[in-house]
Amino acid sequence: MRHILSILMENESGAMSRVIGLFSARGYNIDSLSVAMTEDPTLSRMTISTRGDEEVIEQITKQLNKLIEVVKVIDLNDSHFVERELMLVNVRAVGKDRDEFLRLAEIYRGRVVDVSERTYTIEVTGTTEKLDSFVQALPKSLILETVRTGAAGIGRGERMLRI
Repeated sequence: MRHILSILMENESGAMSRVIGLFSARGYNIDSLSVAMTEDPTLSRMTISTRGDEEVIEQITKQLNKLIEVVKVIDLNDSHFVERELMLVNVRAVGKDRDEFLRLAEIYRGRVVDVSERTYTIEVTGTTEKLDSFVQALPKSLILETVRTGAAGIGRGERMLRI
């Protein structure tokens, strides 16, 4: 099962490397990773999407909590959360395909962020499933390049990752 782990950690050199090293050393795979500074410049928030059963995720969480730089870890899947991912897709758009890509972008609430004579760059945000669906709806032969940020998630309501 897919889990999104949210990690609050000290914003210092090498901290992210130690977290990733923990996954690598134990043979756990990271599906996506995003990290950025929080409203407190001394802290960063790392969001990791990974797969595993409850036992594996519990083990990962325990190991992460042992790292000195890690302040707090939560599994967002333990309650309601909001998830978003950003994707940019560069597609070959010539002739009748141009109108089709505009229609498809509109259906997925995406937008064209760059236009050239032969290409469109389309931005789509949403859940991982929505982005996967958008890519599947595109003709594979017309996709030139795809870039995705990976999942970012935040707890709903009063559930927060704070110290």
